Amino acid sequence: MKAISDPKVKAPSGREGGAVQRDLLRLITCGSVDDGKSTLIGRLLLDCGAVFEDRRQALQRDSKAVGTTGDAPDAALLLDGLQAEREQGITIDVGYHHFATPRRRFIVADTPGHVHYTRNMVTGASNADLAVLLVDASQDMLEQTQRHSFICALLGIRDVVLAVNKMDLVDFEESIFNGIRDAFAGFSSSLHFRSVVAIPTSAVLGDNVTRRSDRMAWYHGPTLLEQLEIVEIHADAAPQFRMPVQWVNRPDASFRGYAGTVASGELHPGDEVLIARTNVRTRIERIVSMDGDLARAGAGDAVTVLLADDIDVSRGDLLASPNKPPQIADAFACDLVWMSEAPLLPGRSYLLKCGSRTVGATITTLKYRVDVTNYAHLAARQLARNDIAYVNIATVEPIAVDPYQENRTTGGFILIDRLTNETVGAGMIRFGLNRAANIHHADFDVTKAARAQLNGQRPIIIWFTGLSGAGKSTIANLLERKLYALGKRTYLLDGDNVRQGLNRDLGFTEADRVENVRRVAETAKLFVDAGLITLVALISPFRAERRMARAIVAADEFIEIFVDTPVEICEQRDPKGLYRKARRGEFRNFTGIDSPYESPEHPDLTLDTATESAEHLADEVMQFLRRRGVLN
Repeated sequence: MKAISDPKVKAPSGREGGAVQRDLLRLITCGSVDDGKSTLIGRLLLDCGAVFEDRRQALQRDSKAVGTTGDAPDAALLLDGLQAEREQGITIDVGYHHFATPRRRFIVADTPGHVHYTRNMVTGASNADLAVLLVDASQDMLEQTQRHSFICALLGIRDVVLAVNKMDLVDFEESIFNGIRDAFAGFSSSLHFRSVVAIPTSAVLGDNVTRRSDRMAWYHGPTLLEQLEIVEIHADAAPQFRMPVQWVNRPDASFRGYAGTVASGELHPGDEVLIARTNVRTRIERIVSMDGDLARAGAGDAVTVLLADDIDVSRGDLLASPNKPPQIADAFACDLVWMSEAPLLPGRSYLLKCGSRTVGATITTLKYRVDVTNYAHLAARQLARNDIAYVNIATVEPIAVDPYQENRTTGGFILIDRLTNETVGAGMIRFGLNRAANIHHADFDVTKAARAQLNGQRPIIIWFTGLSGAGKSTIANLLERKLYALGKRTYLLDGDNVRQGLNRDLGFTEADRVENVRRVAETAKLFVDAGLITLVALISPFRAERRMARAIVAADEFIEIFVDTPVEICEQRDPKGLYRKARRGEFRNFTGIDSPYESPEHPDLTLDTATESAEHLADEVMQFLRRRGVLN
C-alpha cells in the first residue's frame, strides 16, 4: 500500500488547456454509526449547488423541527429521508446522490454505519470506485470502521479517502489527526489499497469539505472535493467482453435476440463471441437498442444482440470473449460476507445467483473467519451476521465465472435462503477449484430403472421426521417388516445407527446436524439408485435440510412423514433417557429442549402417536403407499 499522504492539489492529467472531459466517479461513504457520513455528503451537495431552492427551504424548516444543529441547516437531513432514520439520527437505507463540478460528475452512495445494516453497506460498495471512510476524531477507530475497511478491500475498492471528521470536537488538534491517520495506516497495510489520502474535516462547519479551513492551517493537503476531482479512475486494461443473458427477446418468428447489460469490455457487429456454457462460437450479427442498431456496445450498455447462427442460448448464459473465456466450474474458493440473522451452516443448501444465473449451492468448507479488529484467521464451525470468512462453495451444476478482482459481475454472487428468499450472503470468487473439469458423471449399462425392474418395485425414500421419542424408528421398523413380508427389497437408515459409523465424527451442534442430514440424504439417494425402498428415521430438525433431501431425487421418489408427537409425551416416554440428561444439563443442543425443531409445513403424511398405536400407524403408511402407487 502506498503511504498515506497529503498531496498537493494539481490539475487532472490530460485536462489542461482544453475542454474538460467530465468523467464519472462512483464513491461510497462508510464508517461507524454517527461518524457524520450523511452530514458530509449533505455539505457536498449544498456547497456544489446540487440542491434546488425549494429543497433548501424545506431543509431550513426541517432543521428547526428535527435537526441537531440549532438554527443552522442540518445537512444530514438532505439524506436521512426515512422517518426511522430521522428519529434515530442514523442512516438505514442506501441513498444514491448525484452532483457535479466543472471537472467531474459524481454518484455517491450514503451507506449505513450501524452494524445491523452492514448488508446495505456491502450493496453500496459493490459498484464504487473510491471509498470515503469516516472516523469520528473524538472516538478514534472503532470495530465497525475496521469492518468497513476490510469489506471495501474485498469488494475491489483500491482508493480511499480517510476523512477524520468532527475535528471541531477536539479543538482542531493536529496531533489527534496524526494519531488516527497513523493508526489507520498500520491496520490497513495488509489490505493493499492503492492510495489512501487522509483529510481532517468538520462536516458540520464545512472545514476542508469544499473549502480550506482557516482553523486547521497546519494541514496543507487537498479538501475532500479537490481530492475527489483529481483522483485517477483506474480502468482495467482491455477488459474482456462479458454479457450475461437476461432475456431471450423473440417478439415474432423473424427476430431472435438476446438481451442483457454488458458487464465488461466492448462489442461490435462481426465480433466473434463464445457461449460459455456450451463452448460454442458464433459472431455478432447486430447490436440493437431503443435507439436502433449500434456500431458498438460497452460496459453498462443495455442491448439486444443478434447472433449469426441459430444456436442454443437461454437466460443465464454468458456471452464472452473467446480469446480469454471465463472459467466453467462447480466449486470455488470465495470470500463471503454473511448478512443473515440465521447462522451460516456448512452443508446447508442455498441458492447462488451470479449475474443472471441462479443455481443450488452449498458451503462445503468453512476455511476460516476473519477477526476484523486485527485480520487474524480464526477457526469457525458457523458464521453469525456480519461475519466475514473464506470458504469453499459447490454448485449443483457448473457455471461460468471470473475472479472477482478481474470482473465484479461474473466474479460476485449472492446467496439466497431457499425457504424465505432472503439474501443471506454476498461472495467474491477468488478462483475455481476445477472440479467441473476433473470430475465427470459415469454412466453404466445397468440403470436405476433396470434395477427397479429386477427388484419388481418402485424405489423411493420414505423419510420419517419428528422429535426424539416420537416413535419414528418403531414405526419405520414395523413398516419394513410389512414390506419385507410382501417381498420388497428395503433398507432402513436409522439416526442412531448412522452415527455409529458413517457420521460418528459429528456432534449435535446445528452445523453438525445439517451435515448429518446431508450425508444420510446422499446415502438414501444411492440406495434409491440401487432400486431399493429406503426408509429413513431421523429427527432432521430443520426444514431446509429436509427440503434438500427431497430435492436431490425425483419428485415422485420422496415421501415426508411427520411423526407428530408433543414434546411432553416424548419426554414422558424418554426411551433412551436423553430428556432426563438434557434437563440435568449433562449435554447441550438437544432437540426440543435447547435446540429447535421446525415442524414440516406440508408433510405428505402426518402420524399421531399420542392417540394411535405404532402397529396401526404402520398399517396407515402401507395404505398411503398403495394410494401413491408405491405398492401394487
